Amino acid sequence: MAEYRKLGKKTKLRKALLRNQVTSLIHNGKIVTTEARAKEIRKIVEPMITLAVKEKDNFENVTVKTKVARKDKDGKRVKQIIDKDTKEVLSESHRDADGKIKRMENGITVTVYDEVEKQIKKEAPSRIHARRQMMKFLYPVVEVPTEAAGRKKGTKEVDLIAKMFDEYGPKYAGRNGGYTRIVKIGQRRGDGALKVLLELV
Repeated sequence: MAEYRKLGKKTKLRKALLRNQVTSLIHNGKIVTTEARAKEIRKIVEPMITLAVKEKDNFENVTVKTKVARKDKDGKRVKQIIDKDTKEVLSESHRDADGKIKRMENGITVTVYDEVEKQIKKEAPSRIHARRQMMKFLYPVVEVPTEAAGRKKGTKEVDLIAKMFDEYGPKYAGRNGGYTRIVKIGQRRGDGALKVLLELV
């Protein structure tokens, strides 16, 4: 007997279908699908959530120094002209009063950087491994605002791995499995397949 349902599809198509539905379930919290597919999706999602619960606190906060470009009041990078050989500042701005770009002999335009301290998460090796295991199965998700449908402006990529660690990890910390629920909602028109609502508890 097979360890998994073939779902009437070839291997590549079946894997793509399952990856797509697992991604939708993690992103939206619930999906409507057939009962056979829901049972296969549950076998994939529950171990992923268990990994997220296990590794949710497996990191340490570290302070690092980094360089950040200085910005002016309009949000543009501040640039100055320095001497190519001596690195001495020739002009504090690379534009004149009229807004035109200055040209200076032996001068080059460089961006001004400030050194700041930042807090970053330093993940343990086991958490990095868990992250890679999840990335292996989840597709990238891009949210598009409804008013700007069809345009790239305003779109943002959703970090599903961070959602797994930061949202689902603490949420299911007190549960030992059983993170999903299957609710039967009737037969599908056309082929009569049993439709179910698969949702995270």
